[in-house]
Amino acid sequence: MEQHADATTEGAFDPEAWEAGYDPDEWVDVEGDAPARGGHDGEASGPLPVLAVVGRPNVGKSTLVNRIIGRREAVVEDTPGVTRDRVYYEATWNGRRFTVVDTGGWERDVVGIDLSVAVQAEYAIESADAVMFVVDAIVGPTDSDEAVVRVLRKAGKPVVLAANKVDNMAQEADAAALWSLGLGQPWPVSAVHGRGSGDLLDAALAILPEAPAQRFGVTEGGPRRVALLGRPNVGKSSMLNKVAGENRVVVDKIAGTTRDPVDELIQLGGKTWKFIDTAGIRRRVHLTQGADFYASLRTTAALEKAEVGVILIDASERLTEQDTRIISLAVEAGRAIVIAYNKWDLMDEERRYYLEREIEQDLVQVTWAPRVNVSALTGRHMEKLVPAIETALASWEKRIPTGQLNAFLGTLVASHPHPIRGGKQPRILFGTQAGTKPPRFVLFTSGFLEAGYRRFIERRLREEFGFPGTPIEIRMKVREKRGRKTGR
Repeated sequence: MEQHADATTEGAFDPEAWEAGYDPDEWVDVEGDAPARGGHDGEASGPLPVLAVVGRPNVGKSTLVNRIIGRREAVVEDTPGVTRDRVYYEATWNGRRFTVVDTGGWERDVVGIDLSVAVQAEYAIESADAVMFVVDAIVGPTDSDEAVVRVLRKAGKPVVLAANKVDNMAQEADAAALWSLGLGQPWPVSAVHGRGSGDLLDAALAILPEAPAQRFGVTEGGPRRVALLGRPNVGKSSMLNKVAGENRVVVDKIAGTTRDPVDELIQLGGKTWKFIDTAGIRRRVHLTQGADFYASLRTTAALEKAEVGVILIDASERLTEQDTRIISLAVEAGRAIVIAYNKWDLMDEERRYYLEREIEQDLVQVTWAPRVNVSALTGRHMEKLVPAIETALASWEKRIPTGQLNAFLGTLVASHPHPIRGGKQPRILFGTQAGTKPPRFVLFTSGFLEAGYRRFIERRLREEFGFPGTPIEIRMKVREKRGRKTGR
């Protein structure tokens, strides 16, 4: 246990003068510059069997996925085409854990973004161990449903047929009509009310293997979690596809293509990473509606679960207030940060000149963040991304020994003491690092330290110990005067 001493004289920084075992009741916890919050430890998990939920648009796939996983994760709206990518969730039923894949609506003879959504659904079928085919029992089998059946038969995967929107006994006769699809027994279910969901899940587990083939060599402790952040249409999905080496998510010129956070295990730089593609954070989240509003909320939740945020900025355009606000969100969440200037291949010499000046003016609060100039389209300088992420994570977990920290503080206080305010000069008596992820420091002081002086301490901490790519939290414990009387 560390020994803390008490300052008995009014003098310079002298932690050795403290009495061993100081009384914590004599100290008042004061919020300092504390934008950051604690991190998350990795969760070890082996490969789980994968169940893909497929069907045409607006049959209730995402609602059923939320029912299966027991929480409102998938974005749901009463319009077709809300889900576009393959989105993976972990679920548990009767003690068995498995992975559920929510997919976009599959339709035939489509073009543009709808074609990309259909392709992603087909990828989900190919990579799954079993398929849950969702059909609207009230509407009955359609030409699109029969086209999906042909795709499923070609894939050769075991299938359980979910007859959705059966809200009462009278509608179960409608579900019986789905025998005509030739996929066996249709299981009547109401995704909204949960009716019949237990029987459906029992049937799904019956066709799922106990353990699938190993897909990735996940190391103990789980892969490091990297969230791709940025405003709409800056290239987050293109970057995920580039590092994954395949068209993992839907990419389109339409801003806001991604709605649900998409997780993907990726082998990069000799390690396994979990990259999370997120929906673009819009200028005013509270003014967005429907799917875009919930997509923004999911992005914030994905950031909280991540360890490092790669913030993409469109280098070909002027920095916006929205860009700086997204960086601030990552700092406030306490994540490690890497700033990636995307679309570098579109830059000319004049734009690069002005970009450097914009960075100096608009990103002064995160000069400590590693910066990489990349092109998600061409793959330019993508090899620089992993070293920058590793540097940020190393700083995020860095710990300074107490003796070394106090030697630094003693030199700092001696050469640059706090300014005198109102005839008093607050002093730093002792300091310790209270935690990591991100680094959190507690300063025991004789008075309140002004914000400017705390920023000065942070700047000198970075000059002395580095900490590139991570926010730093500095808190104070101010000592109360001894012998203070109350009640008089």
